[in-house]
Amino acid sequence: MLTSPAEEGRPLAAVLFDMDGTLLATEQYWDEALAELAAGWGGSVSTAALAATTGVDLGGAMAIVRRDVGVERSPDQQRRDADRVLERVTGLMAESVTWRPGARELLTQCLQSGVRTALVTTTYRPLVSLVLGHLRADLGAEPFEVTVCGDEVPALKPDPAPYLQALAALGLAPAHCAVVEDSHAGSRSGLAAGCRVLLVPQGEQPPAAPGLTVADSLVGVTPATLAGLPHPAVV
Repeated sequence: MLTSPAEEGRPLAAVLFDMDGTLLATEQYWDEALAELAAGWGGSVSTAALAATTGVDLGGAMAIVRRDVGVERSPDQQRRDADRVLERVTGLMAESVTWRPGARELLTQCLQSGVRTALVTTTYRPLVSLVLGHLRADLGAEPFEVTVCGDEVPALKPDPAPYLQALAALGLAPAHCAVVEDSHAGSRSGLAAGCRVLLVPQGEQPPAAPGLTVADSLVGVTPATLAGLPHPAVV
């Protein structure tokens, strides 16, 4: 458990959350849909390949699966494949979403303590809107002041563009914000934007980097914890 205390001189104005695998256990939905896609090609995708899709946009994830299975698909087939995956994930998310351990508690504490919140995700807006409906119903409140989705940015994580866009929408400097992520690509994006980053990796441990703190889970993490995280060398 991460228990870093808050440090003086490190104000925390906002927390910027990733969605899939960070706040919510939705990565399993993408894995299921991608595995079904591979089965439709007459093959099977490895556990390692599915793990490699974490934090990757849909086009990149399907490319990983194609390489793993050893198939080639025309551009038209790739578009149909993407539609199939999105339709399957949409159906699964429409039924329910599940919080990652400690995530609901951390987000609730942010809302109750006046720490502003943003959602920064590679997932496209239609799916995010579906998920936000679940979260509003569960929390009884609007969970995020700002949401930035994968179809609304000029470049995807690990590029800093998604987090820079969220910071601009909030009107805040990165030194006053913390990013919470589960993927190496996402943590690189947050660090490149100048934010301190808490990473709860779902797979391989990332290399050490200035401003990056790694934890086993979000259980016990509070806004005060995030306020005490070290900043990257360049902000």
